[in-house]
Amino acid sequence: MVEKQEPEQVTEIASETPEEVKQNTVVEAMEEERVREAVEETPGEELSKAADSDEEHDLASKRQQIECHLCEERREEINRLLQENRKLRSELNKKQLDTDFFKDDTKKVKYYTGLPCFVILLSLFNTIRPFLSESKKISQFQMVVLTLMRLRLDLPVLHLCHLFSVSHKTLSTVFADTLDVLYARLKPMVCWSERHCLQATMPPQFLETFGKRVAIIVDCFELGTERPSNLKARAQSFSRYKGRHTMKYLIGITPHGSISFISKGWGGRTSDKHITENCGLLSNLLPGDIVLADRGFDIKDSVGMMCAEVKMPSFTKGRCQLDAKDVEDSRAVAHLRIHVERVIGCMRNKYKLLHRTIPIRLLRLYIPSSSVDGEDKSGMVLYTW
Repeated sequence: MVEKQEPEQVTEIASETPEEVKQNTVVEAMEEERVREAVEETPGEELSKAADSDEEHDLASKRQQIECHLCEERREEINRLLQENRKLRSELNKKQLDTDFFKDDTKKVKYYTGLPCFVILLSLFNTIRPFLSESKKISQFQMVVLTLMRLRLDLPVLHLCHLFSVSHKTLSTVFADTLDVLYARLKPMVCWSERHCLQATMPPQFLETFGKRVAIIVDCFELGTERPSNLKARAQSFSRYKGRHTMKYLIGITPHGSISFISKGWGGRTSDKHITENCGLLSNLLPGDIVLADRGFDIKDSVGMMCAEVKMPSFTKGRCQLDAKDVEDSRAVAHLRIHVERVIGCMRNKYKLLHRTIPIRLLRLYIPSSSVDGEDKSGMVLYTW
Protein backbone atom coordinates (compact mmCIF):
# COMPACT_ATOMS: atom_id res chain seq x y z
CA MET A 1 0.00 0.00 0.00
CA VAL A 2 1.35 3.31 -1.02
CA GLU A 3 1.34 6.01 1.65
CA LYS A 4 -0.29 9.18 0.76
CA GLN A 5 2.01 12.20 1.12
CA GLU A 6 0.97 15.68 2.02
CA PRO A 7 0.98 18.12 -0.87
CA GLU A 8 3.48 20.58 0.77
CA GLN A 9 6.04 17.84 1.51
CA VAL A 10 5.84 16.52 -2.00
CA THR A 11 6.30 19.96 -3.39
CA GLU A 12 9.46 20.57 -1.21
CA ILE A 13 11.11 17.31 -2.18
CA ALA A 14 10.28 17.83 -5.77
CA SER A 15 11.88 21.28 -5.71
CA GLU A 16 15.38 19.92 -4.67
CA THR A 17 17.45 18.46 -7.40
CA PRO A 18 19.58 15.34 -6.89
CA GLU A 19 22.83 17.38 -6.94
CA GLU A 20 21.66 19.74 -4.25
CA VAL A 21 20.65 16.87 -2.06
CA LYS A 22 24.07 15.29 -2.44
CA GLN A 23 25.87 18.59 -1.65
CA ASN A 24 23.85 19.16 1.49
CA THR A 25 24.63 15.69 2.65
CA VAL A 26 28.39 16.23 2.25
CA VAL A 27 28.29 19.57 4.12
CA GLU A 28 26.36 18.04 6.95
CA ALA A 29 28.79 15.15 7.13
CA MET A 30 31.79 17.49 7.28
CA GLU A 31 30.15 19.58 9.97
CA GLU A 32 29.39 16.53 12.04
CA GLU A 33 32.97 15.35 11.63
CA ARG A 34 34.29 18.76 12.75
CA VAL A 35 32.06 18.76 15.80
CA ARG A 36 33.10 15.23 16.67
CA GLU A 37 36.81 16.09 16.35
CA ALA A 38 36.31 19.20 18.41
CA VAL A 39 34.59 17.16 21.10
CA GLU A 40 37.35 14.56 21.03
CA GLU A 41 40.29 17.05 20.98
CA THR A 42 39.08 19.70 23.51
CA PRO A 43 39.74 17.76 26.75
CA GLY A 44 43.32 16.92 25.67
CA GLU A 45 44.18 20.48 24.71
CA GLU A 46 42.73 21.86 27.92
CA LEU A 47 44.69 19.38 29.97
CA SER A 48 47.85 20.20 28.03
CA LYS A 49 47.36 23.93 28.47
CA ALA A 50 46.61 23.48 32.15
CA ALA A 51 49.75 21.37 32.56
CA ASP A 52 51.82 23.94 30.72
CA SER A 53 50.37 26.70 32.89
CA ASP A 54 51.13 24.78 36.08
CA GLU A 55 54.66 24.07 34.89
CA GLU A 56 55.25 27.72 34.01
CA HIS A 57 53.88 28.74 37.43
CA ASP A 58 56.18 26.27 39.17
CA LEU A 59 59.19 27.52 37.19
CA ALA A 60 58.32 31.13 37.95
CA SER A 61 57.89 30.27 41.63
CA LYS A 62 61.23 28.43 41.73
CA ARG A 63 62.93 31.27 39.85
CA GLN A 64 61.49 33.78 42.29
CA GLN A 65 62.66 31.71 45.24
CA ILE A 66 66.16 31.45 43.75
CA GLU A 67 66.24 35.18 43.06
CA CYS A 68 65.05 35.98 46.59
CA HIS A 69 67.71 33.70 48.02
CA LEU A 70 70.42 35.31 45.87
CA CYS A 71 69.19 38.78 46.78
CA GLU A 72 69.31 37.89 50.44
CA GLU A 73 72.84 36.52 50.11
CA ARG A 74 73.93 39.62 48.19
CA ARG A 75 72.30 41.88 50.75
CA GLU A 76 74.10 40.08 53.56
CA GLU A 77 77.38 40.32 51.65
CA ILE A 78 76.88 44.05 51.02
CA ASN A 79 76.11 44.67 54.70
CA ARG A 80 79.17 42.67 55.71
CA LEU A 81 81.39 44.63 53.31
CA LEU A 82 79.97 47.95 54.51
CA GLN A 83 80.62 47.00 58.12
CA GLU A 84 84.14 45.86 57.25
CA ASN A 85 84.71 49.10 55.34
CA ARG A 86 83.62 51.18 58.33
CA LYS A 87 85.86 49.17 60.62
CA LEU A 88 88.87 49.54 58.33
CA ARG A 89 88.23 53.27 57.95
CA SER A 90 88.08 53.62 61.72
CA GLU A 91 91.34 51.71 62.14
CA LEU A 92 92.96 53.75 59.36
CA ASN A 93 91.91 57.01 61.01
CA LYS A 94 93.42 55.85 64.27
CA LYS A 95 96.69 55.00 62.56
CA GLN A 96 96.70 58.34 60.76
CA LEU A 97 97.13 60.23 64.06
CA ASP A 98 94.03 62.28 63.33
CA THR A 99 91.36 63.56 65.73
CA ASP A 100 89.90 60.06 66.15
CA PHE A 101 93.28 58.83 67.36
CA PHE A 102 93.45 61.32 70.23
CA LYS A 103 89.76 61.70 71.04
CA ASP A 104 88.80 60.50 74.55
CA ASP A 105 92.38 59.37 75.28
CA THR A 106 94.23 61.77 77.58
CA LYS A 107 97.28 59.50 77.88
CA LYS A 108 97.92 59.65 74.14
CA VAL A 109 97.58 63.43 74.11
CA LYS A 110 100.04 63.82 76.99
CA TYR A 111 102.55 61.39 75.53
CA TYR A 112 102.58 62.61 71.93
CA THR A 113 102.02 66.36 72.37
CA GLY A 114 102.80 67.24 76.00
CA LEU A 115 99.41 68.95 76.36
CA PRO A 116 97.17 67.99 79.30
CA CYS A 117 94.05 66.83 77.40
CA PHE A 118 92.33 66.56 74.01
CA VAL A 119 90.21 69.67 74.66
CA ILE A 120 93.36 71.80 74.98
CA LEU A 121 94.83 70.23 71.83
CA LEU A 122 91.63 70.93 69.87
CA SER A 123 91.47 74.48 71.23
CA LEU A 124 95.09 75.08 70.16
CA PHE A 125 94.35 73.71 66.70
CA ASN A 126 91.24 75.87 66.27
CA THR A 127 93.24 78.94 67.33
CA ILE A 128 95.93 78.56 64.68
CA ARG A 129 93.90 76.73 62.01
CA PRO A 130 93.07 79.83 59.89
CA PHE A 131 96.79 80.62 59.61
CA LEU A 132 98.02 77.16 58.59
CA SER A 133 98.79 76.34 54.98
CA GLU A 134 96.77 73.66 53.21
CA SER A 135 98.29 70.51 51.77
CA LYS A 136 96.90 67.55 49.85
CA LYS A 137 99.36 65.19 51.50
CA ILE A 138 98.65 65.98 55.16
CA SER A 139 95.75 67.54 57.05
CA GLN A 140 96.06 70.74 59.07
CA PHE A 141 95.44 68.86 62.32
CA GLN A 142 98.24 66.45 61.45
CA MET A 143 100.54 69.42 60.81
CA VAL A 144 100.07 70.53 64.41
CA VAL A 145 100.45 66.99 65.75
CA LEU A 146 103.61 66.42 63.69
CA THR A 147 105.20 69.61 65.02
CA LEU A 148 104.31 68.88 68.64
CA MET A 149 105.48 65.27 68.32
CA ARG A 150 108.87 66.35 67.02
CA LEU A 151 109.26 68.90 69.81
CA ARG A 152 107.97 66.53 72.45
CA LEU A 153 109.61 63.21 71.49
CA ASP A 154 112.47 64.31 69.21
CA LEU A 155 111.62 61.48 66.81
CA PRO A 156 113.91 60.92 63.81
CA VAL A 157 112.78 62.73 60.68
CA LEU A 158 112.68 59.52 58.63
CA HIS A 159 110.41 57.89 61.21
CA LEU A 160 108.00 60.83 61.05
CA CYS A 161 108.07 60.67 57.24
CA HIS A 162 106.91 57.05 57.31
CA LEU A 163 104.42 57.74 60.08
CA PHE A 164 102.67 60.54 58.18
CA SER A 165 103.39 59.20 54.66
CA VAL A 166 105.14 62.36 53.48
CA SER A 167 108.52 63.13 51.96
CA HIS A 168 111.46 64.57 53.88
CA LYS A 169 111.07 67.91 52.11
CA THR A 170 107.35 68.12 52.90
CA LEU A 171 107.93 67.27 56.56
CA SER A 172 110.68 69.88 56.95
CA THR A 173 108.52 72.55 55.32
CA VAL A 174 105.46 71.65 57.41
CA PHE A 175 107.47 71.66 60.65
CA ALA A 176 109.10 75.04 59.97
CA ASP A 177 105.88 76.72 58.80
CA THR A 178 103.77 75.35 61.66
CA LEU A 179 106.43 76.34 64.20
CA ASP A 180 106.36 79.90 62.85
CA VAL A 181 102.56 80.00 63.15
CA LEU A 182 102.69 78.65 66.71
CA TYR A 183 105.25 81.31 67.65
CA ALA A 184 103.27 84.14 66.07
CA ARG A 185 99.89 83.16 67.52
CA LEU A 186 100.99 81.97 70.98
CA LYS A 187 103.61 84.62 71.71
CA PRO A 188 101.02 86.96 73.32
CA MET A 189 100.32 84.27 75.93
CA VAL A 190 103.77 84.95 77.44
CA CYS A 191 103.10 88.39 78.89
CA TRP A 192 104.26 90.51 81.79
CA SER A 193 101.92 90.24 84.79
CA GLU A 194 100.34 93.35 86.25
CA ARG A 195 101.44 94.36 89.74
CA HIS A 196 98.02 93.79 91.33
CA CYS A 197 97.92 90.27 89.84
CA LEU A 198 101.37 89.51 91.23
CA GLN A 199 100.42 90.76 94.67
CA ALA A 200 97.17 88.78 94.69
CA THR A 201 98.96 85.51 93.88
CA MET A 202 102.18 86.04 95.86
CA PRO A 203 103.23 82.77 97.62
CA PRO A 204 103.77 82.92 101.41
CA GLN A 205 107.53 82.21 101.10
CA PHE A 206 108.02 85.39 99.08
CA LEU A 207 105.77 87.41 101.37
CA GLU A 208 107.84 86.44 104.40
CA THR A 209 111.16 87.41 102.79
CA PHE A 210 110.44 90.29 100.39
CA GLY A 211 106.81 91.21 100.98
CA LYS A 212 104.81 91.86 97.80
CA ARG A 213 107.61 93.50 95.83
CA VAL A 214 109.05 90.57 93.82
CA ALA A 215 108.15 91.07 90.14
CA ILE A 216 110.25 88.47 88.34
CA ILE A 217 112.90 85.78 88.78
CA VAL A 218 115.39 85.70 85.90
CA ASP A 219 117.95 83.24 84.60
CA CYS A 220 119.56 82.25 81.30
CA PHE A 221 119.50 78.83 79.68
CA GLU A 222 121.48 77.59 76.69
CA LEU A 223 120.66 75.23 73.83
CA GLY A 224 123.43 73.44 71.98
CA THR A 225 123.69 74.12 68.24
CA GLU A 226 125.73 72.91 65.31
CA ARG A 227 128.87 74.86 64.55
CA PRO A 228 128.04 77.70 62.13
CA SER A 229 130.02 77.89 58.90
CA ASN A 230 130.23 81.69 59.18
CA LEU A 231 133.33 82.62 61.17
CA LYS A 232 131.72 85.60 62.89
CA ALA A 233 128.67 83.62 63.92
CA ARG A 234 130.95 80.79 65.05
CA ALA A 235 132.88 83.13 67.34
CA GLN A 236 129.73 84.70 68.77
CA SER A 237 127.94 81.41 69.42
CA PHE A 238 130.78 79.66 71.25
CA SER A 239 130.05 79.44 74.98
CA ARG A 240 133.05 79.38 77.30
CA TYR A 241 130.82 78.13 80.10
CA LYS A 242 129.45 75.18 78.09
CA GLY A 243 132.54 74.65 75.95
CA ARG A 244 130.50 74.36 72.73
CA HIS A 245 128.36 76.41 70.37
CA THR A 246 125.07 77.42 71.94
CA MET A 247 122.15 79.81 71.83
CA LYS A 248 121.36 81.67 75.02
CA TYR A 249 117.91 82.78 76.16
CA LEU A 250 116.88 84.89 79.13
CA ILE A 251 113.75 83.58 80.82
CA GLY A 252 111.74 85.21 83.59
CA ILE A 253 109.02 83.70 85.77
CA THR A 254 106.58 85.16 88.26
CA PRO A 255 106.70 84.17 91.95
CA HIS A 256 103.83 81.71 91.43
CA GLY A 257 105.76 79.94 88.63
CA SER A 258 104.30 81.10 85.31
CA ILE A 259 106.62 82.23 82.51
CA SER A 260 106.26 85.97 81.97
CA PHE A 261 109.23 86.76 79.73
CA ILE A 262 111.42 85.00 77.14
CA SER A 263 114.05 86.86 75.15
CA LYS A 264 115.15 86.21 71.60
CA GLY A 265 118.12 83.89 71.17
CA TRP A 266 121.64 85.25 71.57
CA GLY A 267 125.01 83.72 70.80
CA GLY A 268 126.46 81.68 73.67
CA ARG A 269 129.35 84.15 74.02
CA THR A 270 126.99 86.96 75.09
CA SER A 271 127.04 87.85 78.78
CA ASP A 272 123.94 87.64 80.97
CA LYS A 273 124.28 91.34 81.73
CA HIS A 274 124.25 92.35 78.07
CA ILE A 275 121.22 90.20 77.31
CA THR A 276 119.31 91.64 80.29
CA GLU A 277 120.06 95.21 79.29
CA ASN A 278 119.18 94.74 75.60
CA CYS A 279 116.31 92.24 75.52
CA GLY A 280 113.57 94.65 76.65
CA LEU A 281 113.01 93.23 80.12
CA LEU A 282 113.99 96.39 82.03
CA SER A 283 111.30 98.48 80.37
CA ASN A 284 108.65 96.36 82.10
CA LEU A 285 109.89 97.10 85.63
CA LEU A 286 108.03 99.52 87.89
CA PRO A 287 109.49 101.60 90.74
CA GLY A 288 109.87 99.46 93.85
CA ASP A 289 109.99 96.11 92.01
CA ILE A 290 112.45 93.43 93.08
CA VAL A 291 114.26 91.20 90.58
CA LEU A 292 115.73 87.91 91.82
CA ALA A 293 118.83 86.84 89.87
CA ASP A 294 121.98 84.74 90.05
CA ARG A 295 125.48 86.07 90.75
CA GLY A 296 126.29 86.35 87.04
CA PHE A 297 123.71 89.09 86.54
CA ASP A 298 125.67 92.25 87.28
CA ILE A 299 122.67 94.46 86.59
CA LYS A 300 122.27 96.53 89.74
CA ASP A 301 123.04 99.79 87.98
CA SER A 302 120.76 99.20 84.99
CA VAL A 303 117.92 97.97 87.20
CA GLY A 304 118.50 100.85 89.61
CA MET A 305 117.91 103.29 86.76
CA MET A 306 114.34 101.93 86.63
CA CYS A 307 113.98 102.62 90.40
CA ALA A 308 113.90 98.86 90.99
CA GLU A 309 116.17 96.57 92.99
CA VAL A 310 118.09 93.36 92.32
CA LYS A 311 118.42 90.62 94.92
CA MET A 312 121.09 87.99 94.32
CA PRO A 313 123.26 85.70 96.46
CA SER A 314 126.13 87.58 98.08
CA PHE A 315 129.76 86.90 97.19
CA THR A 316 132.91 87.67 99.12
CA LYS A 317 134.43 90.33 96.82
CA GLY A 318 137.88 89.79 98.31
CA ARG A 319 136.63 89.10 101.82
CA CYS A 320 137.57 85.89 103.54
CA GLN A 321 134.08 85.14 104.80
CA LEU A 322 130.54 86.45 104.44
CA ASP A 323 128.77 88.11 107.31
CA ALA A 324 126.01 86.20 109.05
CA LYS A 325 123.38 88.52 107.60
CA ASP A 326 124.78 88.07 104.08
CA VAL A 327 124.73 84.31 104.51
CA GLU A 328 121.11 84.38 105.62
CA ASP A 329 120.07 86.68 102.78
CA SER A 330 121.96 84.58 100.23
CA ARG A 331 120.29 81.42 101.47
CA ALA A 332 116.85 83.02 101.19
CA VAL A 333 117.49 84.31 97.66
CA ALA A 334 118.94 80.99 96.49
CA HIS A 335 116.00 79.09 97.98
CA LEU A 336 113.46 81.22 96.10
CA ARG A 337 115.47 81.67 92.91
CA ILE A 338 115.68 77.92 92.37
CA HIS A 339 112.09 77.95 91.09
CA VAL A 340 113.23 79.37 87.76
CA GLU A 341 115.71 76.50 87.37
CA ARG A 342 112.89 74.05 88.01
CA VAL A 343 110.81 75.67 85.28
CA ILE A 344 113.72 75.42 82.85
CA GLY A 345 114.25 71.77 83.79
CA CYS A 346 110.55 71.02 83.36
CA MET A 347 110.59 72.66 79.93
CA ARG A 348 113.60 70.63 78.84
CA ASN A 349 112.09 67.38 80.09
CA LYS A 350 108.72 68.00 78.45
CA TYR A 351 110.20 68.80 75.03
CA LYS A 352 113.10 66.45 74.38
CA LEU A 353 114.22 68.32 71.27
CA LEU A 354 115.74 70.89 73.66
CA HIS A 355 118.19 68.23 74.90
CA ARG A 356 119.77 67.65 71.51
CA THR A 357 122.03 69.77 69.33
CA ILE A 358 119.76 72.07 67.30
CA PRO A 359 120.48 71.98 63.53
CA ILE A 360 121.56 75.27 61.99
CA ARG A 361 118.72 75.08 59.44
CA LEU A 362 116.20 75.48 62.28
CA LEU A 363 117.70 78.82 63.32
CA ARG A 364 116.61 82.22 62.09
CA LEU A 365 119.34 84.85 61.77
CA TYR A 366 118.50 88.28 63.12
CA ILE A 367 120.84 91.28 63.07
CA PRO A 368 119.83 94.27 65.24
CA SER A 369 119.18 97.46 63.32
CA SER A 370 120.98 99.59 65.93
CA SER A 371 124.72 99.15 66.32
CA VAL A 372 126.16 98.27 69.70
CA ASP A 373 129.40 99.61 71.06
CA GLY A 374 132.30 97.79 72.58
CA GLU A 375 134.47 94.90 71.51
CA ASP A 376 132.21 92.34 73.11
CA LYS A 377 129.05 93.66 71.52
CA SER A 378 129.94 94.98 68.07
CA GLY A 379 127.97 93.30 65.30
CA MET A 380 126.24 91.02 67.77
CA VAL A 381 124.14 88.41 65.99
CA LEU A 382 120.92 87.21 67.56
CA TYR A 383 119.55 83.77 66.87
CA THR A 384 115.90 83.08 67.25
CA TRP A 385 114.35 79.68 66.83
